[in-house]
Amino acid sequence: MPFCTQCGNQVGITDIFCAKCGGRQAASPPPRPPGTEFLSDLSPRTASMLCYIPMVGWVASIFVLAAPRFQHDRVARFHAFQGLYLFVVWLIVDWVLSPIVSFAPGGGFHEARLIRSLLHLTVFVAWIWMIVKTSQEQVYHLPIVGELADRSVSEQR
Repeated sequence: MPFCTQCGNQVGITDIFCAKCGGRQAASPPPRPPGTEFLSDLSPRTASMLCYIPMVGWVASIFVLAAPRFQHDRVARFHAFQGLYLFVVWLIVDWVLSPIVSFAPGGGFHEARLIRSLLHLTVFVAWIWMIVKTSQEQVYHLPIVGELADRSVSEQR
């Protein structure tokens, strides 16, 4: 509960004048719209790092791309796009390449499983690599995915 700036008496949050002395109170800041508290306190570096959390970073990427706060932050938007595209690579490996490798003629079950695991491990290592690079505030362009992300950011200007 706030106090009067003149006499120190308790006043309500929305009170314009003190009930005891009649002194005018300082204007309180306007309330934040619901749901924006999280994004307003989030630094661009942290938002960029969240875009690379394995398997769920795509959610943070969408929040960064949709948030007005990061609308003009080129670096945060780059990381959001690159995080989204890296998740798409994971989906391509999981839904397209893994079944192809599994049903390829002449490939044994163990070999197919090894190739699928190596592809998943590669994408997972890329996510961790990008978290480390982003935490050091370095903008690192992954091959192909980084170029696509850079192009996506440029097209939005």
